[in-house]
Amino acid sequence: MRWMWIDRIIELVPEDRLVAIKHISMAEDHIHDHFSATPNRKPLPIMPMSLIVEGMAQSAGILVGHASDFKEKVVLAKVTKASLTKDPTPGCTLRYTAVIERLNENGASTKGTIDLYEPETSYRDRAPAQPERIGEINLIFSHLDRNSAGTQYPKENFVFSDSFRTMLRTSGIESSF
Repeated sequence: MRWMWIDRIIELVPEDRLVAIKHISMAEDHIHDHFSATPNRKPLPIMPMSLIVEGMAQSAGILVGHASDFKEKVVLAKVTKASLTKDPTPGCTLRYTAVIERLNENGASTKGTIDLYEPETSYRDRAPAQPERIGEINLIFSHLDRNSAGTQYPKENFVFSDSFRTMLRTSGIESSF
């Protein structure tokens, strides 16, 4: 993974469920382009849905990859459902929850939900923020080496990069790969 669209894994139940978070910040270049100001409109920075889908794909892909200790090259094969009811903006936090529906030697199918934590509106009210469910994303993954019709790929697992390994380690997840 060259670009990471999740910041931290906060829960992992092997072969079952993974929860990850993403903090949205004005420091991210893509936020300025979605949508920049025009002569008739003020800027409206939002996290693009395509990157939210990718964040879920990374979360669910980690869950699927973890099941084989990352020995398989896990790739996204199909998005079967993607719905979003609200556009996240800078200052918000996304919580991705991925659950395995089916897992076998060829790949997996997952169901995912996205919850939105909006920044506190008042510093006086210190009540914990309550998340709002804003989306569902269901995905199908393939184990590349088992489904490539004889195509040979490099032995190293190029899907899960060094930055990915660092994110796993800083989230407290052990792996031997």
